Amino acid sequence: MSYQKSSFRHPNLAVNDLGLTHRDYEGSLSTLCSGCGHDSIGASIVQACHELSLPPHKIAKLSGIGCSSKAPTYFLGKAHGFNSVHGRMPSIVTGANMANRDLTYIGMSGDGDTAAIGMGQFAHVVRRRLNMLYVVANNGVYGLTKGQTSATSDRGSKSKGGEENLLEGIDLPTLAIQLGATFVARSFSGDKNQLVPLLKAALSHRGFAFIDVLSPCVTFNNHNGSTKSYDYVRDHIQTASVTDYVPVKEEITTACPPGVCRDICLHDGSILRLNSVAENYDPQDRAEAIAAIERHKAKGEILTGLLYVDPAAEDLHEVMQTSHRPLNTLSESCLCPGNDRLQMINDSFR
Repeated sequence: MSYQKSSFRHPNLAVNDLGLTHRDYEGSLSTLCSGCGHDSIGASIVQACHELSLPPHKIAKLSGIGCSSKAPTYFLGKAHGFNSVHGRMPSIVTGANMANRDLTYIGMSGDGDTAAIGMGQFAHVVRRRLNMLYVVANNGVYGLTKGQTSATSDRGSKSKGGEENLLEGIDLPTLAIQLGATFVARSFSGDKNQLVPLLKAALSHRGFAFIDVLSPCVTFNNHNGSTKSYDYVRDHIQTASVTDYVPVKEEITTACPPGVCRDICLHDGSILRLNSVAENYDPQDRAEAIAAIERHKAKGEILTGLLYVDPAAEDLHEVMQTSHRPLNTLSESCLCPGNDRLQMINDSFR
């Protein structure tokens, strides 16, 4: 069996502002199970980066361990990449981000890699408000180790073997909002029309952007009794807002009646346009976002869309007043000013 992609390129493929086609943002041929939601997430990331005209060599993709953490191999093949130890991706991306702030950072993780072994690291990368996009491919099971229940599995849901989960599941969007994330959304891998605009907005957001993507495991968690199967998710989705992303270069127009659409300007001048489906839902209200998630959860519903955003929040570089020049471009004399400067610093404390 061959896992090599064809090198054929259709001569009329659409190009973006960089002259690159959609294929220039793809990666290796996927070896995930056929129909895996993670491949749909990767395809949405490819589309979002292509439409934003992000230079692939200016993107860094990082991951931990798990099916979700294998997925970055299958998109953005020309980007920088690092596959870290289980649950430790936040430490790696923090170090890389502090050394070179000029890259676009995409962290790809799973419900086990984030909500179990990586929970401590996840909590601190959120509260630091590191400037990155953190995507969780959430399928509720440990797919690489044959489908054990994960920390995000809902109480009362059943495994493929019929065992009922007796513990409460961790709701990652609620946790992210409480910890200080400034862009929080939930989507479904099977809803590209919703997911792609959310990814584009998150990639343009300055600060910690978090998207929890329900991504059914077709092998171990796509059966009756699962609350993360394709059928269950499609039947129980409730959308907080229909999101569209308007880049800086496009004219801002709307045909929505007054009071229905809300435009949120991001730091780079791009626009998040929200058509509210839920009555009076305000994605800039942290308390209401958490309350709305809990209300729908109590009814067995999954609230998707943009859940919370703070477009004016500071990121870690602003808080720490780091150098605007990436550390890897600074000379040795700047990074290590020498004994004379150290003596001056010491004298200032006397």
